[in-house]
Amino acid sequence: MPDYEKNFLDKLRGTDRQAVIAVAGLGYVGLPLALSFAEAGYQVVGLDVDGEKVKKISRRESYIGHISDTRLKEAALKFSATTDFRLANEADAVIICVPTPLSRHQEPDLSYVRGTMDSLLPHLKEGQLLSLESTTYPGTTAEILRPPLEERGFVIGRTFFLVYSPEREDPANPNFQTQTIPKVLGGCTPACSRVGLALYREVVEIMVPVSSPEAAELTKLLENIYRAVNIGLVNELKTVADKMGLDIHEVINAAATKPFGFTPFYPGPGIGGHCIPIDPFYLTWKAREYGVHTRFIELAGEVNEAMPRYVTGKLARALNDRGMPLKGAKVLLLGMAYKKNVEDMRESPSLEVLTLLEEAGCECQYSDPHVPRMPRLRRGSWNYASVKLTPESLASFDAVVLLTDHKAFDHDLIFQHSKLLIDTRGAFPVGPTVVKAWGAGCRTESCGQ
Repeated sequence: MPDYEKNFLDKLRGTDRQAVIAVAGLGYVGLPLALSFAEAGYQVVGLDVDGEKVKKISRRESYIGHISDTRLKEAALKFSATTDFRLANEADAVIICVPTPLSRHQEPDLSYVRGTMDSLLPHLKEGQLLSLESTTYPGTTAEILRPPLEERGFVIGRTFFLVYSPEREDPANPNFQTQTIPKVLGGCTPACSRVGLALYREVVEIMVPVSSPEAAELTKLLENIYRAVNIGLVNELKTVADKMGLDIHEVINAAATKPFGFTPFYPGPGIGGHCIPIDPFYLTWKAREYGVHTRFIELAGEVNEAMPRYVTGKLARALNDRGMPLKGAKVLLLGMAYKKNVEDMRESPSLEVLTLLEEAGCECQYSDPHVPRMPRLRRGSWNYASVKLTPESLASFDAVVLLTDHKAFDHDLIFQHSKLLIDTRGAFPVGPTVVKAWGAGCRTESCGQ
């Protein structure tokens, strides 16, 4: 039998970079990873079912804000994209980076992982490495990926290598890129781990091996559950501070001066993105299999999910104080993406705020430099283009609500020309037109995160 591990390492480490890398799923995780391998000198093929993404890559046009067209052009000789999954047969390593959303019943939806595996499986061959990066519950690699590979006759750890290595991308964060974020990896066997670590070390500075795919899967969930629970905690404390007439941001910033034992988290209009609102429920679902009720995680989820309604309540009270009902009010929402400086709207609390205001009878528009046009909402009929911020446009609204604090927003312009400004991010100073949820004794109220 050939020494598949040695053959893989020889191709990977050779000065001519003979190894070919396939990345299945070219979104916020897959595209930067594919480019990292191409920039390291490897031939990379991107696989995606979205023909539009493939066409844009072929034209060297980026569809992700923080990835430039120039970066795609510079990788042109090493990176190509296709919808033809048969090309996985030409790769030495195949990396799956597809979404893992929740179903409408708050249960894991692994249809993208299963569908990708079904597309890849007929074209996989002996000696390859398969890595799953999608966030999921402990046991997915062993239960979903390993059985069909073994049914094809592959011997995991000898003729085929299987690992789980969760993504840790933070889009638009200038301080961390794929190469500089330590990467966790768990292999199904020691040989799988060795091969997987060797692959990723070519593009990642620090690798963090763990004992199994299950340990790596739970590591990823822990990271995001930690954030979800702590954000839920400060969101709840925000409502307490509101009743007490205290500035929650002042309290958090004071607590953050403690040099040990405290990490600051900040409240806001809710949580969004493809990880924090979703990943905790993967563990909640899996824990039921073991008879465990994850009450702490579920409570944090309830608190965070209630924040959009809290924001709309603050707006309604602020308008009422000025003798104006919520129904019929003209409201401008600033920022529809789930976080600053990106265009990603997945699970954005801004969408829920918008839906609630629509249902209450508000006349809503939005401004977001990263989202030039909004798609139709799941429960509404709203479909508008982003409003350009000018003194006249701001003054034409009864209220302006800051939901996502993009760097591109002109804070002075917004502060000076808004009749009523609801600040959900703690971004504006105290002023007669600024409303913050920091307590009735303040001239500002905040819903801030």
